[in-house]
Amino acid sequence: MADQIRLTGVRGFGRHGVLAHEQEFGQEFIADVTLDVVLDDAAASDDLADTIDYGQVAQLVHDRLVGEPHQLLEHLADAIAGELIARPRVRSATVTVHKPHAPLPVGFADVAVTRTRTAPARVVLALGSNLGDRAAELQTAVDTLGDAGVAIESCSPVVRSDPIGGPEGQGEFLNAVVIGRTDLDPFALLHAAQSIEDARGRCRDVRWGPRPIDIDLIDFDGRQLETDELVLPHPRAARRGFVVRPWAAIAPGDRLGGTGPTVADLAASATDAVYPSTAELRDTAS
Repeated sequence: MADQIRLTGVRGFGRHGVLAHEQEFGQEFIADVTLDVVLDDAAASDDLADTIDYGQVAQLVHDRLVGEPHQLLEHLADAIAGELIARPRVRSATVTVHKPHAPLPVGFADVAVTRTRTAPARVVLALGSNLGDRAAELQTAVDTLGDAGVAIESCSPVVRSDPIGGPEGQGEFLNAVVIGRTDLDPFALLHAAQSIEDARGRCRDVRWGPRPIDIDLIDFDGRQLETDELVLPHPRAARRGFVVRPWAAIAPGDRLGGTGPTVADLAASATDAVYPSTAELRDTAS
């Protein structure tokens, strides 16, 4: 379960409502907010930079209550929640907007609408190819991940590495790491990656054999998961230089599974050889 920050009773005078007199004269609105967040760093550091500044959250909520009118509480609550999930460390936001003076024909204590928005999961995937046009295979993987529902935000430099395990005589790999956001769940993302591998002609008859493309799910929003089908974070990623070194080039402060050493520290201690490459990747936003 994620950590939480709760802020209740934020008040503001706004002009939200369907009726003309509501928009003309206005009334008081009250908002409650619950944020599901990751607070491990703040708990360890005691540093405001590692958490959510709830003073800023309160100001954001207040500004929306007193700002541009919305006809429906549903629309107002959704707008607030949407802004909150865009903030770093926030996994989901639940916003309740109260309208205690709503123009109803009967006596009542309160009217409230609650809206929950979940932030797309931040995912880290490792790509590798040692068959065919390896650079083109990596780029195709980036492009098709975008089509499959992963918004790629950054691509690492491409590196070269020697094969580890599998049959002898394999060619050298090109490797890269990509970071993106997705609304897919971990298993759906795994299946999407496997479908891309299959479409590019990957053969699974030989473990760690040569392949046109390999897509490994390394980290999924820092979640811990262990099933027969999927283990998160990737159980061997911390020891793989061809994963942590390119990853460290784009997000050195990341932590595998959200805990432990930084990726930069893992990269510094990795022992397998990784070599530079002239190949480059473009992300799907380019």
